[in-house]
Amino acid sequence: MDFSSKLLEQAVNEMAQLPGIGKRTALRMVLHLLKQPEAQTLAMTKALDAFRTQVIYCQECHNLSDVPVCEICSSPKRSNEQLCVVEDIRDVMAIENTGQYQGKYHVLNGIISPIDGVGPQDLTIDALVDKVKQGEVKEVIFALSATMEGDTTIFYINKLLQPLQVSVSTIARGIPVGDELEYTDEVTLGRSILQRIPYEDSLSQ
Repeated sequence: MDFSSKLLEQAVNEMAQLPGIGKRTALRMVLHLLKQPEAQTLAMTKALDAFRTQVIYCQECHNLSDVPVCEICSSPKRSNEQLCVVEDIRDVMAIENTGQYQGKYHVLNGIISPIDGVGPQDLTIDALVDKVKQGEVKEVIFALSATMEGDTTIFYINKLLQPLQVSVSTIARGIPVGDELEYTDEVTLGRSILQRIPYEDSLSQ
């Protein structure tokens, strides 16, 4: 792709690094931004800069947050006895949109995937186990994608939780095997939360 401007080429190359964005799509996006009022483009770049430099991880659940303890963890309306384990912030948002869960979360920030070089030590698994050891959590709910990597992660963590005598369940498999949690519709996901089953029972399905 030949560019008449080095600045245009640089902008397109940077935009093309985003997931699912090729060079042609990046070019359309950059040219679209160029046609917008300068204030609008500057507002977007300012928001991205603030997000990149100021966003932090919640000290309690490891979700993205603007403050040390996120709104969900600090809310007195949320139950401390239920802990929903998810892969990342997108899954928290998906479950919150169902309105069917009133417990708290633990974000792993990934799942075990040897092929991608991601092992247990790369996730927040130790922090999860330490949280359960404190004794306030009565039920751990696994809400991970119905993939081989998701199942491997659940199996690994469940082994660590077994000595702690905490109830372990997993969302019902109304979600097709191989699907990512974030793309599941709210009704199906909400029912899966409400109709969760003991993890040991899910192994025989």
